Amino acid sequence: MARLFDAYIIADWTAAEGKKLGENSVWIGVAKRDVRFRLYTETHNVATRTEGEAMIRTLLADHAKRGDRVLLGFDFSFGYPVGTAARLGLTETPAWSAVWKFVASNVVDKPDNTNNRYQVAAKMNRLMTDEAYPLWGAPAKQAQRWLTTTKPPQGTGDIPEYRATENAVRKGKLQPKSNWQMHGAGAVGGQTLVGIPMVRRLLEHLGPSAAVWPFGTGWRALDTADVEPLSVLVAEVWPSMWPTTAAEGEFKDQAQVRTTAEAFALMDEKGDLSKAFAPPKGTDEALIAQVEGEEGWILGVGA
Repeated sequence: MARLFDAYIIADWTAAEGKKLGENSVWIGVAKRDVRFRLYTETHNVATRTEGEAMIRTLLADHAKRGDRVLLGFDFSFGYPVGTAARLGLTETPAWSAVWKFVASNVVDKPDNTNNRYQVAAKMNRLMTDEAYPLWGAPAKQAQRWLTTTKPPQGTGDIPEYRATENAVRKGKLQPKSNWQMHGAGAVGGQTLVGIPMVRRLLEHLGPSAAVWPFGTGWRALDTADVEPLSVLVAEVWPSMWPTTAAEGEFKDQAQVRTTAEAFALMDEKGDLSKAFAPPKGTDEALIAQVEGEEGWILGVGA
């Protein structure tokens, strides 16, 4: 079976404020083939999200000139638990697109990395529950009526803490964070809020040559005919799923983007990547609709 992609780009995003290199900054890993079709990897580190977005556009443009198809993975959630759009009062369909539009119109993320993610989280809480949940976690100076420093004791009522994809991961040894958590070790909520607008801009910039999985493709196995018209397929990934050993002098995040890019390249080489885009066996139609319409899914979970 022919490979689906020629290159695999994995971005480890951050919600950090202030310019920063090294640990807990933006890392981009690229796995691609040389003129002899041997796989090799390179990594890039930039100090701000604006620089990261520009670098990704440059990398994609270089691959497009060569006629390469690229799998582009980001390590933050592309959706929120089912029902979020309705609770925010959003009526446009599909729900995922309405949430993306809401987030993009509210988040301000400046070139120096300063951003208003905590204010946006508080606004989402106000609209959804008029309480300090479901989003939680903020430094003391950012806490306010609708956003607390710690997880609220009343829980989230009928609001799911996790998406179906996190629940599928949690059946094993790995324990992903809820994307409601905005602050603290491993929290993904902030990255999600600053990441979604960037992916939305990227897709608008690339136009019909790009699609986002599973929202734009359907949650199903993809073959060469599905990806042939595309130059870029964007997917949500979770680097912690792939065993990583940092080489000497390598940062943990750097090793993770390299390892994840290599993992997808090897899956593609073996012909296993196609079915990684499909639901786990036995998935019912209701969950397929939920994932395609609002929540999204982490590539490789259940594959």
